[in-house]
Amino acid sequence: MITLDEVKKNSLVDAYITRADQYLEVVGYTEHGRRHCGLVAKNARGILLDLGLPEREAELTAIAGYLHDIGNAFNRVNHSFTGAVLAHTLLLGMGLDADEITQIVAAIGSHDEVSCEPVSNISAGLIIADKSDVHRSRVRNPAMIKFDIHDRVNYAVESSKLQVDREKRVIALDLTIDTKISPVAEYFEIFLSRMLYCRRAANFLACEFSLVANGNRLL
Repeated sequence: MITLDEVKKNSLVDAYITRADQYLEVVGYTEHGRRHCGLVAKNARGILLDLGLPEREAELTAIAGYLHDIGNAFNRVNHSFTGAVLAHTLLLGMGLDADEITQIVAAIGSHDEVSCEPVSNISAGLIIADKSDVHRSRVRNPAMIKFDIHDRVNYAVESSKLQVDREKRVIALDLTIDTKISPVAEYFEIFLSRMLYCRRAANFLACEFSLVANGNRLL
């Protein structure tokens, strides 16, 4: 069975992730390269494992998490759909089982805001891991935080942790925000829809989603 480690070692996968991130840098987006893809893969897998779901299912959501943004190599518009088609081609070439390929591409095709809908446990893990990645390490040029609210909010987040309480069925995003850089209200201004997507995905996993900022529960 194909693993995330094997996917990471695939030179074509790495080339697409690199090109996608370069494109997004040109058009002014935060980091979407190996760091983001790797973190999404790690957190998506962790969510499913912490909830006691099968290890192979967790591995598939990790693969989906690592590949979810490769469609940006073509264009940001509809990148979830082009990414799903590209992931199909790459994984088929690696010899992944057809049923597992369809599970992964379904998750990738459903992760973007335009069509964000949890359609499986794999999809739900990907959505939560992707939408919760906010951190200053994603900011390419700190000088831009005065002018760009996305950069400012990301740069203000000093710590971002996803925590799963299996017994209470709660998935929590715990943030430490430097309010001197950006007030918490700005976080909600641009990320409220993402938090609602996380709530929907958590509900699919029979959990509640909680947002904690500087020790205060906000959602």
